[in-house]
Amino acid sequence: MKDKEIDDIIRENSSWLRAFVRRKVRNRDDADDIVQDTLYQLIRTIKVLENPIGHVSSWLYTVAHNLIINHSKRNREEAIGQTDDNNENFMTEISEILIADDNESPDFKILRSMVWKEFDKALTELPQEQREAIEMTEIQGLSVKESAEKLGISQNTFLSRKHYTVVHIRKRLYSLYQELINK
Repeated sequence: MKDKEIDDIIRENSSWLRAFVRRKVRNRDDADDIVQDTLYQLIRTIKVLENPIGHVSSWLYTVAHNLIINHSKRNREEAIGQTDDNNENFMTEISEILIADDNESPDFKILRSMVWKEFDKALTELPQEQREAIEMTEIQGLSVKESAEKLGISQNTFLSRKHYTVVHIRKRLYSLYQELINK
């Protein structure tokens, strides 16, 4: 397909696409980013595929809708536990505590032990199916696809279980983090 034809497709569809996304996404900059990403994927797909997209407007709607959903999920995940300015560093600091092996001071060992205990407590509070999601991917090293197949569930169901597990663990570790920084 020629660049002029692609330009025509974009010109024909960009107005309704922008209006659709802006109705769904409150932040104008985020909405514009989603529109831009959608159009970028259109161009990339047209250039890669030998067969052009049959129903461009349906295809654009689907891609934009999926990007809006991803944007909403990302915003919800970012909002979890954001109660003060210290939250930005929370996950970085927790990760450093769990994986750092160069700090063997007694205080650091105690801190690491506290974080691991809280992590274990958080896991035990979860239903077995959600615990399995973390254990299979993070401990056993299985892919999402392998884990879902092993459990006989869809990948989306597996990802949903893992998401709820991560949210729960994050909340528990954030509570510990708040206690530690307020001491």
